[in-house]
Amino acid sequence: MTLLTRTLFSVALVASSTLASTAFAHGAFKCDVPSKEWKLREDLEDKLKEEGWDVRKIKIDNGCYEVYGFDKKGRKREAYFNPKTFELVGDVQQ
Repeated sequence: MTLLTRTLFSVALVASSTLASTAFAHGAFKCDVPSKEWKLREDLEDKLKEEGWDVRKIKIDNGCYEVYGFDKKGRKREAYFNPKTFELVGDVQQ
């Protein structure tokens, strides 16, 4: 194996393991709440802003609110919240 081939193989291996771990992390968080019981995402955003977050985006993933932004300490966050209680159910380290 040439040096270039080994280098490309190493890069591919690292990239695939990183993607696999991210995919696992996302699938690990699930919220089973009927949609009629959900609170508004704007209310979650307001709550997080009161706690010092800089919310960039909120979307729905696996029945949870998925929030992208920065917490009060300035750390980049991708966090999952129960849409009924706004309880933090998961966090992907960035």
